[in-house]
Amino acid sequence: MKLLLPLTLSAALFAVTSVQADTLTIPLGQQASGQQVNLPQRGTSTSQVQRQHGEPTTRHAAVGQPPITRWDYPGYSVYFEYDHVVHAVRHHQRSN
Repeated sequence: MKLLLPLTLSAALFAVTSVQADTLTIPLGQQASGQQVNLPQRGTSTSQVQRQHGEPTTRHAAVGQPPITRWDYPGYSVYFEYDHVVHAVRHHQRSN
């Protein structure tokens, strides 16, 4: 009987609680609207990236083990593990 009262109160509390949710719409594929830049592909060497895309605006020092290095270009960044591309990402374009 002692267990019945807490269970009844819990059930009543859950029944009264309302749930609300908003819908968030994320426009996919609009990161590069306007000018389309071909990003370096996974496995591309640092020398190939530099030859195809030029000198980066910023080279960040290696971090961690294995060493991960980031090169920043206008509009995108390239991540390297040792001397090969592991990922390239476009920078987010903020809309006012």
